Parts: sequence; structure tokens; C-alpha cells
Amino acid sequence: MNDEPDNERIAKWLARAGVASRREVERLILAGRVRVNGKVLDTPATLVNDLDQIEVDGTRITTKPATRLWRYHKPAGLVTTARDPQGRPTVFGSLPKDWGRVISIGRLDLNSEGLLLLTNDGALARYLELPSTGLRRCYRVRVHGIVTPKTFTELKKGMLVDGVQYGPIEASFARPANGRNAWLDVTLTEGKNREIRKVMNALDLEVNRLIRLSYGPFELGELEIGKGEEVPAKLIPTVPAP
Repeated sequence: MNDEPDNERIAKWLARAGVASRREVERLILAGRVRVNGKVLDTPATLVNDLDQIEVDGTRITTKPATRLWRYHKPAGLVTTARDPQGRPTVFGSLPKDWGRVISIGRLDLNSEGLLLLTNDGALARYLELPSTGLRRCYRVRVHGIVTPKTFTELKKGMLVDGVQYGPIEASFARPANGRNAWLDVTLTEGKNREIRKVMNALDLEVNRLIRLSYGPFELGELEIGKGEEVPAKLIPTVPAP
């Protein structure tokens, strides 16, 4: 029986340790901020295991923790970033300290609300974000403007906006329209930056409230605004081997 720990690429190891995504780890390495056994790395192709002494910015990264995942009800007015140059309050500044270091799975912009998933596993975050994973994101969206059957047809076809191609979006009335105001149920699978706001704006609709209701199998449910809840380990998806 072989008791030696398995080797894996440093980027994957650090991502699973919750330091950052693989891509971000590669940038850390190229910036000379990662050491293995006292040596500054210059390539993300390095193989490591749990017996190696791995440091990021001088801080020792210990054995990979178990993967954890949380649901969080993000309120409007928080940015989904660790540090904001404008000094605005952040999601990470509002989280319980005992969650430790976590990263978000996707983002919700400053004025958006609802379900935000957070994890200590960078590989899991990347997997759940990838369009190829095919996870549906469902939103309740309030728009100002005239919504017609053509609106839903255009969304379903996919749209090119400012040189960016957006995939098909499913939308329907969540409740009957009230004059120039309407609540819509919107579902997409790509989740590009501010996708719903940009596409709606291209259809002469102004989004004045946006609430994410679900992300894949995970739902906002009755979770209170500003509160979080850990997802049971048995419900956390397994990341396929690369």
C-alpha cells in the first residue's frame, strides 16, 4: 500500500485550499508571490503535495481543508469583492468570521440582491461558474418600460450588445404588468458581467430591481437578507478530474 500523498499542480492545490482560482493562482506565481520549500516559483506547472511547505505572500498554506459551500442572501449596496478602491462596503466584510477565507461563485453587482454562493474551494468555484457546466441561474427582475411578446422572443434568440454575444435567455411575466412596470422571471446559463441589465437596456427596459432566486440546484428560499447558511457536504457537487 502506498502511503505517499498524491502530487498535483500547484495551481490546483492552492485553488482547493481556497486561496484563489487556478487562473488567479497562476498570476500570483508569475508575480513571484508563491514559494515551495523556500524557493520562489516561476511556473504553475510545478507539482506539489501535502508534505511540501507552500507559502503565498509569506503565509504558510496548510493541508487542504475539506470543501465547504455556503448560501448567502446578499443585500443591495454591497460589492462582491474583497477590497473596493472606492471604499464601499463589501460582501466579504459582512460575512461571519468563522467561515474563514472564502471566494464567491460568480458575482452580484452593487445593486443586485439574492442568492450568492461562497466556497473555500477555488476549483469548485471555477467549475460552478463555467458555462459548460450548464447551471441555470434564475432571477426575479423588475423592469421599467413596455414589455411585449417580441421582448421575450428577442431574449430567447440571444442578442449581440456592444460587441458582446449573449446566449438565449428565458423570460416570462412573474405577475401581470402594471403600466410601464413589470416583474419578470428570468433564467440564463451564462451569467456574463451585468448580463441581464445590459440585455434589458438594449430592449429599452430599465432594470430597477434584480433578485437572484437560484443557482443550479441551490435556492435562496426563505434565507433572510444578510444571512448565510452552510450547504450540507453531501449536496456539494464533485468537481470532475481535469
